[in-house]
Amino acid sequence: MISGTTLLLFLGTTLALFLSPGPNMAFVLSHAAAMGPRGGLAVALGIGLADVVLTVLTATGVAGMAAAWPPSFDVLRLGGAAYLLWMAWNAWCHPGQLTVTRTGAQSLATVFRRSAINSLLNPKALLFFLVFLPQFVEASDTPVAMQLALLGGVLTLASVVFHGGLGWVGGRLAQALSTRLADNPKLARTQGRMLALVLAVLAVRLLFTPQPST
Repeated sequence: MISGTTLLLFLGTTLALFLSPGPNMAFVLSHAAAMGPRGGLAVALGIGLADVVLTVLTATGVAGMAAAWPPSFDVLRLGGAAYLLWMAWNAWCHPGQLTVTRTGAQSLATVFRRSAINSLLNPKALLFFLVFLPQFVEASDTPVAMQLALLGGVLTLASVVFHGGLGWVGGRLAQALSTRLADNPKLARTQGRMLALVLAVLAVRLLFTPQPST
């Protein structure tokens, strides 16, 4: 197995990376502001599911084979940007769908699914797993695939805890506005369009992400 020292170093490095503002943080906070704490938690769980899938792909070598095909980066980049722009369009045209309501269970399931898909369509997430995890693999009797799976599991757990806490705090801060949103359609529309702008910025950012040199 991996030594405790390596795991602690891996966890500390992972948390430091989480604290750097990025697309996941913006995605969590924007949905937490629009839907409350549960919206932020739904995004965090969606990111966690994507991390599990990426861990499995990395440990089995599938991700490495995909990354070895140069067009795969552009396929994921363009697909992810298109998906974010589609969500931005929906948020702009139908802002009321993201407010906190009694029928929010279906909306939370949708946010969870969209969060997972968004993370899986981000080529930088795939490259992160391929480049970051192997750096902490040790020379031991434990198979490399098992070590990668363990490291990916630790990263996934840390990701869900961090982003879930971020979403909960952000959602609680925005929860005070939920009553006003219900009584003020104009304010709800403004908040929905702010979310649309965040999604559009993330799409543009992903669209112009340069492909790393090999």
